[in-house]
Amino acid sequence: MYSRTLVHGFTAALTTALALVGGQAYATPDSGDQPLAARVVTYDAGASAEFRAAVDRGAAIWNESVDAVELRPATAGQRANIRILADNGWPRALTTSLGNGTVYIGRQAVNEGYNTVRISAHELGHILGLPDRKPGPCTSLMSGSSAGVSCTNPYPNTAEKSEVEGNFGAALTRPAPVARTVEIVD
Repeated sequence: MYSRTLVHGFTAALTTALALVGGQAYATPDSGDQPLAARVVTYDAGASAEFRAAVDRGAAIWNESVDAVELRPATAGQRANIRILADNGWPRALTTSLGNGTVYIGRQAVNEGYNTVRISAHELGHILGLPDRKPGPCTSLMSGSSAGVSCTNPYPNTAEKSEVEGNFGAALTRPAPVARTVEIVD
């Protein structure tokens, strides 16, 4: 009889499971020294009409602001986590779960003079787990329309960035490798 210490196949299974969670790619837990990759959340702005550039800029602002999540345009044939649509109503986000939902870039707010990039970044903030914070100053992205038409700031403040990092960082927590002793009897 002899015993061998094996790093259980659990690590490989866990890596595969993490890669499949929510259909998103996560970093593999193979080395404690490697930084974890951001969770990738895809968006489809194909129906965002005249707001396409504002949507892409809003996503880029979030990518510049946080590390735990990355917003990327969906590739052809790929099912997106976020659908972005233009309509004639007020801007809004319908979140189905963290990182998933539908954003409406409403022309009503644009017609009243609100900044399209701020609207896009604000509504994407909802999909990233942030609530409205009204009333609020222009320095708060999630203050939305309460900051007034003159506010064009599309950047999340430190607290908003931290909250998104926390929302998505928890999904990136690296599990400890599981070592097991297995006795094999010949």
